[in-house]
Parts: sequence; C-alpha cells; structure tokens
Amino acid sequence: MTEKQAIRAVPLKGLQAFEAVGRCGGVSAAALELKVSPGAISQQIRKIESFLGVTLLERNGRTAELTQWGRLYHQEISKGFEQFALAEQILERARNENALVLSALSSVVNKWIARRIFDWQALHPNAHVRVVGRDKEPRMGFDDIDFRISYGSDVLQHEHYTELFRDWVVPACSPALIKGKAPSVARLLEYPLLHVEWERHFTPYPSWREFAAKTGVTLEESTAGLSFTLSSSAIDAAVNKRGVVLAQMSMIADELEAQTLVIPVDTRIPLRESYFLAWDRAALQKPHGLQFRDWLIAISRQQALASAPRPTF
Repeated sequence: MTEKQAIRAVPLKGLQAFEAVGRCGGVSAAALELKVSPGAISQQIRKIESFLGVTLLERNGRTAELTQWGRLYHQEISKGFEQFALAEQILERARNENALVLSALSSVVNKWIARRIFDWQALHPNAHVRVVGRDKEPRMGFDDIDFRISYGSDVLQHEHYTELFRDWVVPACSPALIKGKAPSVARLLEYPLLHVEWERHFTPYPSWREFAAKTGVTLEESTAGLSFTLSSSAIDAAVNKRGVVLAQMSMIADELEAQTLVIPVDTRIPLRESYFLAWDRAALQKPHGLQFRDWLIAISRQQALASAPRPTF
C-alpha cells in the first residue's frame, strides 16, 4: 500500500471523533459537540486505533485520557482540522466579497424582505444579494454581514443605523373561516384566536385583549388559542384556516392579494417599536452597496404608508 493510499484509508469519522475528544477533553464532551452518543465516539476511535496499531486513549472506567501516542497524534491531526476551518473561512469570504449580505429576523425574511428582493434584482440584475434569516444580532465588522434589519432597541448594538418603519397589526383570517361574511368585532372574537408571543427580550406583541379594548368589546379573562413565537408561523396557521391572527401588515400583502387572507375588521394597532436598518460602513464601498441601502429605506417608507390605518375624513 502506498503512502497516498494509506492516507485515503484512514477512517475520517474516526479522525473527527478523536480530534474532538482531544480538543474537548473527554469522550462525553466530544459526543455532545458532535451530537452522537459517547459509545459512537469510542467505536470510531477504536477503528483508528486498529488502523494505526497503537492505543490512543487510556480508558479507566468512565474516564479516558490521551496516551503518549495519542497526544502526539492529536497534535498533528489538529493542524489538518485547523486548515479545514481556515479553508471554510476563506471560501465564505470569497463568496461574500462582492455579494451584499442582508440579515434579518426570520419572519421579516420569510414574509417581507425576501418577497421584495425580487424588485431589487429586477432593477440591478448584475447585483448579488444573499439574504440570511437569523434572530441573533450579528456583529458588524466581524460576522460576514453587510446590512441588518433589526427590531426595536436591538439596533443599538450597531454603530450605523436608521429607522425604517413602524408596522401595524390587523385581524386577518382565511375567507373560508368566516364563510365570506363580515362579522362584528364581538363575533370575530368567538373564532379561534391565534396569538403571537415574541421572545422576552422584545417588547410585547399587540394582544387580542388590546384589540378588544380598542374596539370597546369585553374579552373573557381566559383567552384560549395557539401561541407562536414567530409572526410568520401564526400567519401560516391563519392561511390554513386555523383561526384569526393579529397579523403585521407588512407580512400579509401577498396573502391579501391572493385572497388567502382577508381583513374582517380593519382596526389596526401599532407595534411598540420600529424596524431599523443597520449597516457595516465598509458595505457602502461594495458594488451597489449604497444603492441597496437607499432602496431598503425607500421601500420602507412605502411600507409605512401601507401599514398605517387609512385616513378617515
């Protein structure tokens, strides 16, 4: 067997398991990181030991430590895994070098910006934009993110930002649920109610109790129904005729146009805080970076007008 063939024959899963054991300090910790059982880790390492003909782990009951051979071997293979990680970083940077990377909350991506991004693409067919849905705020200048749509005070983590728009919520449901009728507020509240309860670090989402108070209707103390942490999930449930949701206007434009959702009672409540756009200053130096920021601000001004209640005369 040639040296090249021998390298190819090394069980790669076993190498991964052994590298994790040495780096994490034990079999259990490595199993937790790799999301497998400790038994699976031990089995993979035995394959490596059998292949090499040396003992890599000194096992004593439930504990295991690297042997002298194990420490030597781990020191060398760690260099390879570090190179793998470096190669991944280089590839990611290359992918993002000319792309504009926009990060936003998952529901904002699913129900708003991902739908509007095609308008930008039509205006700038040569621009490359990556849209990333993530709820954790990125670190501008460290993470590979150029722009971030944030909600409320979360934007204060960033250096450069501007307000986009304040969204409003409105009752929405499938036309099949109300059978094409226009129910009163009191009757509407008798249908299954879908609730949105954001994570605690956000200001509370408008509730059905607030809606009832605004419309002058008494809502019973116990308000049954399903609760969702993602606005988009609650909207999808309403489309599927599961109940009535207080939906963000920015997130149901397509459903209203397709008539998979209707607004049975047009009484709107504002969110407690606004959406903001943050950016890495270097992003404005990228091709189309400045135009992309200005476009996001422009469509947000349009959305502010569309979301707000219609003026009454």
